[in-house]
Amino acid sequence: MEEKNREAGQRVIVTDIRMPFWSMVVFMIKWVFASIPAMIVLSLVMTILMLAVMALTGSVWNMQGMFEHGGPSF
Repeated sequence: MEEKNREAGQRVIVTDIRMPFWSMVVFMIKWVFASIPAMIVLSLVMTILMLAVMALTGSVWNMQGMFEHGGPSF
């Protein structure tokens, strides 16, 4: 019977976390610094995707007629 309970796993409900204020501040600052490289990579990926979409659709200054009319028209 005890082996069945171990296989099913135990559920845990966390009701409170006791953490000193300054320790939490340091943890959040580390969290922010850890997220900076992820945001840089994400922004580079999004930039590449947007450039690819714009190149495929020709939406950069309406490129279909840009060279015929002498440049972009605003």
